[in-house]
Amino acid sequence: MERPLLTLCLAGCLLAPGGRGAPGRVAHKLLHDLFANYSSALRPVEDTDRALNVTLQVTLSQIIDMDERNQVLTSYLWVRQAWLDTHLTWDKDSYGGIDSIRIPSSYVWRPDIILYNNADDHFGGSMETNVVLRSDGHIMWDSPAITKSSCKVDVSYFPFDGQRCRLTFGSWTYNGNQIDLRNRLDTGDLTDFVKNVEWEVLGMPATRNVITYGCCSEPYPDVTYTLLLRRRASFYIFNLLLPCIMVSLLAPLSFYLPADSGEKVSLGVTVLLALTVFQLLVAESMPPSESVPLIGKYYIATMTMITASTALTIFIMNVHHCGPGARAVPPWAQRLILRYMARLCGVHEVGGSCRGQRRAPGPGDTDGEVGTTDGTCPRHRCLCHHRVLLRHVAYIAGCFCRHRAAQRRTGEWKKVAKVMDRFFMWVFFLMVFLMSVLVLGKGA
Repeated sequence: MERPLLTLCLAGCLLAPGGRGAPGRVAHKLLHDLFANYSSALRPVEDTDRALNVTLQVTLSQIIDMDERNQVLTSYLWVRQAWLDTHLTWDKDSYGGIDSIRIPSSYVWRPDIILYNNADDHFGGSMETNVVLRSDGHIMWDSPAITKSSCKVDVSYFPFDGQRCRLTFGSWTYNGNQIDLRNRLDTGDLTDFVKNVEWEVLGMPATRNVITYGCCSEPYPDVTYTLLLRRRASFYIFNLLLPCIMVSLLAPLSFYLPADSGEKVSLGVTVLLALTVFQLLVAESMPPSESVPLIGKYYIATMTMITASTALTIFIMNVHHCGPGARAVPPWAQRLILRYMARLCGVHEVGGSCRGQRRAPGPGDTDGEVGTTDGTCPRHRCLCHHRVLLRHVAYIAGCFCRHRAAQRRTGEWKKVAKVMDRFFMWVFFLMVFLMSVLVLGKGA
């Protein structure tokens, strides 16, 4: 069986004694002798009852993409397989000192090693590259491959999460009694790895497993490489977490706004809508599962806090706008809120009282301006006019006192609302701080 294509592959590998290149007919003769009675369809062993040893080594070159929503890892690998073909040996002295040749991999028998957890639409093997064939029959096949493997993604601690993605290689048709698959090293090769902007590779340990499936009684060995990944959280901290913290700090400030501004409730609603947008951005990239990511829990807790602050703002505004007809502040509220909480929150005394007002003069009172007599008006003629005037003055003074009392009650309710505003402002500031520290600390 003649294969002229191999002549070009062999010509560059020949070196005749004396430093001259070996003639092309030597390569042609070697090719003819090797593949004269060779079949790439049969397992190359002398004893068919013995297993063929195949070693596997995987080099991780690049992580192309990690699709958390579909749970698919796309990576660029270099797969090296080595085995012994007893039907492809020669005496290098008989062929111009040729010790190794490089020929297309389709010309020799190859183990059907595939990626078990392949998630690609087009299920394919390695790239058709050349193999290195040595004179003692050892074959080494290096082939690059872009693989899409299924990876169980756990986003409980997103964006401070780490992932364990497995790459399981094994023969599809040969069992352990026919191919003994083993890993060449205890770990994957990371020397040529191109650093990823999103993921940091912590390691790639390799383990050999022998599994007996339910369909067959024979054992099937496989080599599993576990890719240990840790997410670089800087991007998500500056684009999702810090904006959420800054927006959350605006929610307690709604308690600081004056009640007459009319913007207290609208500020809380605006902050709630902003957090809803951030929550949707996180939900679009995460897989739909029962496990809520850490940042999602933070958003939900913050949105709940803002909803509670908006409801409290509405209640406090109702207290602030109590009209003149409102009843007086209860004594317990005066002691708890107007005395202790006001001092705690630094709210100063406001309003006044009509207790210090001068009492309205009565009919029997005498004053320098009322009831004085002079020589122009007899006392018995002005007394009736004085009584009418005193009744009007008493009525006006009573109305003024009742008005001041209503103002005092309204002022006290406004002060209650102001104290509650300041108190809840510091409470919610403390809650935002504690939640932020808890999220960052748990992620770290």
